[in-house]
Amino acid sequence: MAGLLALMLLTDARRPARTDPDGTLVPLAEQDRNRWDAASIKEGVALVTDTLSRAPIGPYQLQAAIAAVHSDAAHAEDTDWPQITALYGLLARVSPNPMVTLNHAVAVAMVHGPRAGLDLLETLDADDRMAAHHRLAAVRAHLLEMAGDHPAARAHYQLAARRTTSIPEQRYLEARAARLAG
Repeated sequence: MAGLLALMLLTDARRPARTDPDGTLVPLAEQDRNRWDAASIKEGVALVTDTLSRAPIGPYQLQAAIAAVHSDAAHAEDTDWPQITALYGLLARVSPNPMVTLNHAVAVAMVHGPRAGLDLLETLDADDRMAAHHRLAAVRAHLLEMAGDHPAARAHYQLAARRTTSIPEQRYLEARAARLAG
């Protein structure tokens, strides 16, 4: 239970920075980390550190450890992506599921380049749980944008926007696509 509590604390600590005052979504890399709740982060990191040292490692501990690594970085560019990639590798073994693979692909892209992340995403194309999910299209768009393939990225942002039922997500994805028009 300590792993789950740590995950909840670390996740909720970022809540104030997840949206702009007008409700626009703010991705993790663009969040103002000064708006994160430092007390919740401190408590969450202490909990996950303690539980990792004494309890069997499970999915909540690993997810909390990933969140803790993100919270350790003062700026997005300071994120320890190799550690996050390794933690997702462990999580994929302990609790394999398509969302873990999706997030692992982002971490892999940050360490080994966007093409490596895109290769990992291809494993989800045949997964009925993910093939038509807006998040797969959104992550693919992000990695294609990182790779410099703006026309393909734009098309996948548009596809993701059509697939989501969340109005804030639709607006965010449409804005990303519009940035790449030209």
